[in-house]
Amino acid sequence: MSLLKKIDRGSESAASQRPSLQRGRLHARRQPAPQTAQSGFADLKTRVQQRLLAELDPAMDISKTEEVRRTIRELFEQILAEESIVLARSERQRLFEAIAAEILGLGPLQPLLDDDSITEIMVNGPKNIYVERKGKLQRVPVAFEDDDHVMRIIERIVAPLGRRVDESSPYVDARLPDGSRVNIVIPPISLVGPVVTIRKFFKTPLTVDDLIRFGSITPEAVQFLEACVKARLNIVISGGTGSGKTTLLNILSSFIPADERIITIENAAELQLRQEHVVTLESRPPNIEGRGEVTIRQLVINALRMRPDRIIVGEVRGAEALDMLQAMNTGHEGSMTTVHSNSPRDTLSRVETMTLMAGMELPVRAIREQIASAIDLVVHQSRMRDGSRKVVAITEVTGMEGDVITMTDLFVFQHGGFRDGKVYGRLTPTGLRPKFMDKIEAAGIHLPASVFGIGSPRRK
Repeated sequence: MSLLKKIDRGSESAASQRPSLQRGRLHARRQPAPQTAQSGFADLKTRVQQRLLAELDPAMDISKTEEVRRTIRELFEQILAEESIVLARSERQRLFEAIAAEILGLGPLQPLLDDDSITEIMVNGPKNIYVERKGKLQRVPVAFEDDDHVMRIIERIVAPLGRRVDESSPYVDARLPDGSRVNIVIPPISLVGPVVTIRKFFKTPLTVDDLIRFGSITPEAVQFLEACVKARLNIVISGGTGSGKTTLLNILSSFIPADERIITIENAAELQLRQEHVVTLESRPPNIEGRGEVTIRQLVINALRMRPDRIIVGEVRGAEALDMLQAMNTGHEGSMTTVHSNSPRDTLSRVETMTLMAGMELPVRAIREQIASAIDLVVHQSRMRDGSRKVVAITEVTGMEGDVITMTDLFVFQHGGFRDGKVYGRLTPTGLRPKFMDKIEAAGIHLPASVFGIGSPRRK
């Protein structure tokens, strides 16, 4: 191979370094074995990696992962042989995987991304990396070399998306090829070095059965929400950060019939809809000249001209709330979105505040009438103290009384206490039927009274 011939040309310089390498190995033999392996691994990785990068063809197409991986393996074995580096099989494989991750993956983060038990990765500068497992934060013994090393990995994340992050634009939202959400903040905004937060998504999206098994929701509530989606009710999913809003939105979206045209609008595309007729739109930040920005609000307005059956906005966080309400009120029933809030009542207050951000000088009563008319249901999620995510309220928006929007709880989470580090409780029906039952029945869906806790004993 021509790539291997390139290594021969570098063998003379490698030979000149060999005495010092030999001295390093003689010195290493005087140390306890575990300490030698640990202290020398980073230096060895850097040295072999630098030679590999020097020998690899810069024009090689890295998207052909298997082919590039085979080439890296051949060069890797050749370099170890030339430098007389003897390693145990496990250490040899670990060194190769670490180097391959630097070239093809995201360096030190790649093993964390491949670990399905990890749901979130937090890089606080090059030396402090934390992960979330089962809702609990823990530090991991992984580190970057320095700030420049982190910046190289950041560039690898944002470059394919046409995004940029530099001193003039020191923070960005991005995503990985598998849909995982990435937020990046760099100096001078961050004082601890580059900060990367990755919200991982399951490789296989969670299903309704998974949520029921986790205790996040009950079968009765699922049956009710499925009926609401099929009956084209407008639904807002609310909750705090990391409460599972996007996951629930994904699952509710799966109830949309396959013959409907769905348009999704997000800052960074995360939704993983399984229907065939889905159009995914993604906002765009301004370029280096401050031009070319495409906002969520502009995409919502444009989506109305794309003949949508359903409009799904990943998250409403600003002036686009007004246009979302307009869409829900002008024949685009069955729309869904998420909102950051602390309770169902707070959700409507936030939507009201975000509508005012649109700059229209509308009276508050007119805005509240729009909200009461547009939104049929608020599904509120919460992240419990044990790290679990649960639906804690399903609330109907019933209308207006004077200047106040009226709401009715249909399902409420009944806390059963906190034992052995776990939160116990169950989402229970309140015994009230929603006022929009006629819409559900008009869609040909008939829910048994037991779904609402009517005519059957309450389950504890």
